[in-house]
Order: sequence, then structure tokens, then C-alpha cells
Amino acid sequence: MMLPMSVSDGPGRLPTWSEVRAVAQHAEAVGLDSAWVCDHLLSESAGQPIEGIAEGWTLLAALAASTARLTLGTLVTPTVFRHPALLAKMAASVDGISGGRLVLGLGAGVAGAEYRMYGIAASHRWARFEEELQIIVGLLGGKSVTWSGRFHELRDATLHPAPARRVPVMVAGQGERTMRLAARYADAWTTAWYGRPSDLLRTRLCAVGKP
Repeated sequence: MMLPMSVSDGPGRLPTWSEVRAVAQHAEAVGLDSAWVCDHLLSESAGQPIEGIAEGWTLLAALAASTARLTLGTLVTPTVFRHPALLAKMAASVDGISGGRLVLGLGAGVAGAEYRMYGIAASHRWARFEEELQIIVGLLGGKSVTWSGRFHELRDATLHPAPARRVPVMVAGQGERTMRLAARYADAWTTAWYGRPSDLLRTRLCAVGKP
């Protein structure tokens, strides 16, 4: 389930931490498998006013310490928001707090008001994502990463301390390019909001199988 995080998710206001925790703990108690947070500075829904939203990674860390069984994850984190090494270290830390229950959902993001308002790079999002995904996966895999790319430079970079396990990575996106990246570097591709398997989903999955 998606956890309540924005103004429209609550009774006319931002849900408090205790309310979010109660929802997650109830989900765990009744047997749900996973709980997810989004990662944004603003909540932007099509045709709706901009809303306030809680900070996703802060919530994840607190949820990791407040639940015992639920898989926890981001649906999803735009990689452009943070340096890939910082994001990898954050993921390893939250995974450690949770006892190995994190799934790191990653995407290229959708350039909107938060990009303009906070000066987040909106250009070349897919090229950035391709670099950042490879760096993050390498670091979370315990590898030494040297990278000289268009957007990032790393020299024999490793995570210290090393991750206790290789945190699984899930990629979001519907285009053929994104799905090929998911197939090559990630553990999963998100089908959130697709509903039941349909011709649309089958078309997406078939596209990545092309030579």
C-alpha cells in the first residue's frame, strides 16, 4: 500500500508521523506485504493545486524502526534529487535499520514545479538516470566504482561501511529505454497503477524483448 503523506491524504491537513506510523503498523498487523512512500518536495497532481508533502526518506527511516515485517520502499525516488553515492548510502542505512526489508525504487522523475522552484536539473533526465542507476547499483553491490561520465565523476568509490546485503533495486518507467535499463541493471520493474494484467502491460513487457 501507499502510505499517506500529502495534505489530500489526511483530514484536510498533512498526516502526522503518529498517524502514518499507525497506518503502517495496521497494514502489517492485518497481513499486507509492503508499504511504500513517494519522494518529492511538493505534491503535484494533474489539475490540482500544489500541496505540501512529508519527506519520504525521513519517513522510511522511522518506519524501518517502527515495523518488523513489512517490505518498505520508495515508489519512487528520482535519482536527480541527490548525488548517487549519497542516495546509495541512505538506502544501505535504511536497509540496515529495517533488518533487510528495503526495496529501492528509482526513476528519472517528472520535471514539474518542484524542479523550477528548487533549481533541480530538469534537462537530460534520462541520460542522468542511466548514469546514476549504474553508479547506485554498483555501490549497493559492494563494488568499487570508478566513473567518468557526463554528469558524475567517481574514483574508486565504495560505501563505508559496506552494505549488509545487496539492496534490491526497482526501476519505474514505461518507455522502452527505461525498461531496458531495468532489465539490465535492476531486480524489478514497477507495475504499480497498471491494475490487472492487460494488453497495455503485455505490450510494455514485449517491447523490452526486442533485439
